[in-house]
Amino acid sequence: MLDTADFGYELIFVNDGSSDRTLDKIKALAGADSRVRFISFSRNFGKEAGMLAGLKYASGDAMLIMDADLQHPPALIPQLVKGYEEGYDQVIAKRNRKGDAVVRSVISAIYYQMMNRFVDIELTDGIGDFRLLSRKAADALLSLSEYNRFSKGLFAWIGFKELVIEYENVLREEGSSKWSFSKLLNYGMDGIISFNNKPLRLSIYLGFLVTFGGLLYVLLTLINILMHGIDEPGYFTLIASILLFGGIQLIFMGIIGEYIGRIYYETKRRPHFIISEENMTKKIKEVD
Repeated sequence: MLDTADFGYELIFVNDGSSDRTLDKIKALAGADSRVRFISFSRNFGKEAGMLAGLKYASGDAMLIMDADLQHPPALIPQLVKGYEEGYDQVIAKRNRKGDAVVRSVISAIYYQMMNRFVDIELTDGIGDFRLLSRKAADALLSLSEYNRFSKGLFAWIGFKELVIEYENVLREEGSSKWSFSKLLNYGMDGIISFNNKPLRLSIYLGFLVTFGGLLYVLLTLINILMHGIDEPGYFTLIASILLFGGIQLIFMGIIGEYIGRIYYETKRRPHFIISEENMTKKIKEVD
């Protein structure tokens, strides 16, 4: 398909610490075609680091990000390129939910509704990393140097002129996804924490609400005693208060801890990835 294209291109494979023969196969492709480039990490650094590495090394006027498991259909590439040629800086592929498990679809819909209530950007269910970026959009993305990256949010945050193209959900060609439920949950939490401080503000509002509720409970108890002579058992009130306030404190200590942990990692200024092998000839675009 690309051999018939009327534009030059390069293929950059990012090997994120795979333990099989993936790198050997990529090297064989690179040996047969000079347009095939590769970057191999010293270990698994995650998909965010993989996308960042590819964008840093890409030399074209436009960059297309896609997974290698073919769940991002290559047949969609001409439409993405056409959108770029029409002047769009982000040509986005949106996956529909046909064929997804009902539970996963419901959880995903709830998550995106919750995200859009919390964050100041708009995230759309079905829109992920599969997209084409103009050089202008890619440079804007690379200028964001935070360590804890949530690309779905970063793509939306940089803005620019966008075009969305919908495609059918397809099964991966080989293997199984490494994205377990716990990893998806952690990634979702990254999105909520990375783009706003509303959870912290929510703790203030909830604190006022709980305080008001506690005062109201005390007032109603006193009225009940004075008017009806009914005495509430002291241990009941004590246990209920401890459980309520203790649970709320633990929740918001955890939220504060998440923010502090992210600040801790940001101050370390560690690289997003370490390269063990590559065949790139272009110097990377530095992130400020």
